[in-house]
Amino acid sequence: MPFRRKKISIIGAGQVGATCALVAASRDLGDVVLLDRAEGMAKGKALDILQAGAVQLFDGTVRGTADYADTAGSDMVVLTAGSPRRPGLTRDDLLAINADVVASCCREIKRTSPEAVVIVVTNPLDAMAFVAKRELGFPRERVLGMAGVLDSARFHSFVAEELSVSVRDVQALVLGGHGDSMVPMPRHCFVGGVPLTQLLSLERITALVEHARRGGDEIVGLLETGSAFYAPAASIVQMVEAVLKNQRRILPCAAYLEGEYGVSGLFVGVPCLLGGGGLEKVCEMELDETERAAFEHSVGRVRALVDDLARLGL
Repeated sequence: MPFRRKKISIIGAGQVGATCALVAASRDLGDVVLLDRAEGMAKGKALDILQAGAVQLFDGTVRGTADYADTAGSDMVVLTAGSPRRPGLTRDDLLAINADVVASCCREIKRTSPEAVVIVVTNPLDAMAFVAKRELGFPRERVLGMAGVLDSARFHSFVAEELSVSVRDVQALVLGGHGDSMVPMPRHCFVGGVPLTQLLSLERITALVEHARRGGDEIVGLLETGSAFYAPAASIVQMVEAVLKNQRRILPCAAYLEGEYGVSGLFVGVPCLLGGGGLEKVCEMELDETERAAFEHSVGRVRALVDDLARLGL
């Protein structure tokens, strides 16, 4: 039987999608299809990435397209398509625009790649993952949201910078919804096995937690005309690799909860065991009183977004 390379389709050829395509291709995770309704942009970026392979020495194909038929039979689909927040665009406007985009994309994904694992990146992420699961009709194991890896990476990097240590020696975790209600978990952060609480004062830890919460907004403010894409793309590919290589890694992801942490029917960031089938297990951890209160506040923010979908008829 001939060897079949894994197929990764990325929907949306903007900064996040194209960078994700580059990182996935450079890690030789499979053949990559980059889809966008702006066909020329998708094809141009795909061709550029393919030619980079001759320098960085990675094999496989990278193809740009506007036709979902080219994504058929994908093992993994990453959904980055959607509108960013722009001046004059209300929260409801963004929710309505992106819910429509995600629903439309998911109908095509369901038709062309019914066995794929789907990772949702479009914002507001937790609500868009909810829309995606509803439209796809896939089991929760095969629909995930990317946020926890990125949010944890920001906290992780700030801790390493504060202590002037290698990022390799830091373990950090962020739970909850994606956004300013995220819940960094300093009690579960370790540096070379030493608890963060033994290395920094409460004042400094609190400052790092707030910095992590503002990490995305800080980048938006500095760029002025865009948002983060390097770290989000790297975070996506970490999840993609965990699934395609059946690594059985525990990573913080937005998962559809069915009673875990006392939550049902919502996508919320929690530690997840990722393997060949996608989500293999939601890992429950004990939260202290402060952590539980922050987590429930974050869940409430996610629930409000989902309620807004219903209010808007979405």
